Amino acid sequence: QVYLVEAGGGLVQAGGSLRLSCAASGLTFSTHHMAWFRQAPGKDREFVAAIRWSGLDTYYTDSVKGRFTISRDNAKNTAYLQMNSLKAEDTAVYYCAAKSLAYDFRHSSAYSYWGQGTQVTVSS
Repeated sequence: QVYLVEAGGGLVQAGGSLRLSCAASGLTFSTHHMAWFRQAPGKDREFVAAIRWSGLDTYYTDSVKGRFTISRDNAKNTAYLQMNSLKAEDTAVYYCAAKSLAYDFRHSSAYSYWGQGTQVTVSS
């Protein structure tokens, strides 16, 4: 059984920072590409960031470039999302996802495994 467990969400003021983590078990973490998606109330789930298994390539949606950083520690089976300069529009449930094939990093349908999500609320 594969588990992805997110942590680190919470309430923060605009301009603040949060660091999300995603602890993986039940899969070979070092061979899976990881991503973060988010879903705001009444909106579709959207891609935020992705990182290849090696950590050498990362991808971001335009709205978070320069503010968010995705990273991973294969020794700890954990992926991270450092979020700085948070804005009210970043408010959403953030989901961690994993997949083994190296294509379509930006589409949720390409991911095999998902966490339960962690709420991030940014007050303006």
